[in-house]
Amino acid sequence: MKQADKVVDTSGLICPLPLLKAKEQLKQMQRGQVLEVICTDPSSIIDFKVFTEVSANKLLASHQQQDKYFFLIEKL
Repeated sequence: MKQADKVVDTSGLICPLPLLKAKEQLKQMQRGQVLEVICTDPSSIIDFKVFTEVSANKLLASHQQQDKYFFLIEKL
């Protein structure tokens, strides 16, 4: 699995802020780079799944660890 080139921790933020912060970081990244997003908002599971389905990005992995959600997104 690819390692993250950047990490953005949006813990404590609620929808839509985690997604907006992730989009902001992805704009600054090059194709093929990977962003790790850390969230505490449960709705982020759906947000990031839908976002990667409709954008030029790929959801490489997602998992939950206690009250945090982790997403690895590759910029395509």
